Amino acid sequence: MKRINLLGPILFALVLITLTIIQYDFLRGLGWHPINDPTFDWPSGLALGRYGIVMTATFIISGLLIAILALRLKADLESDVTSQAGSALLVLSGLALASLAFTTDPTIRSTPATWHGRLHDLSFVLLGLTLFPSMITLGFAFRQNDTWQRYSTYTWLTVALVIPSFVLKGAAFYIFLLAILCWIEALAWKLNFSPVRATRS
Repeated sequence: MKRINLLGPILFALVLITLTIIQYDFLRGLGWHPINDPTFDWPSGLALGRYGIVMTATFIISGLLIAILALRLKADLESDVTSQAGSALLVLSGLALASLAFTTDPTIRSTPATWHGRLHDLSFVLLGLTLFPSMITLGFAFRQNDTWQRYSTYTWLTVALVIPSFVLKGAAFYIFLLAILCWIEALAWKLNFSPVRATRS
């Protein structure tokens, strides 16, 4: 049952790819372009289409799975300031991802912004403000733990890769998504299959 965390990144990626293919024409109608403007109403705009409920549910499920993974990570690491702070921030980022279930507003529209569209935008901002700090902080926490030490460099390298791709947008945004999903999957794999757990001091 605990290994359900392994499904989070895989589920998110599969739903994203499948819905993008199925709703390709719909997304193009919103103004999205897979190369020239891949972040224009994507992936949030997938929730506006015919199968939007699937994307909405995926935001919720994936976000909650990340929050649960963060709580397991907190229990696995030694109880110090960095591990506590990093895990807490990762919990908040998972909840922020789940909050993207508030349906976004299309960028091109003739109507005012809706309350759920504003909450969606706020959730996206909160995701960025909690995810990156959580990764940086956890990098320090991993460095202080023998069984997690090799994940420290990997985490910081991921941050060094994803922040520029997140800021630059464009096709680089795909790199951001892939790198983050791989990092979360790596943490879940470690928690589920590592034969040795960290001991508390």
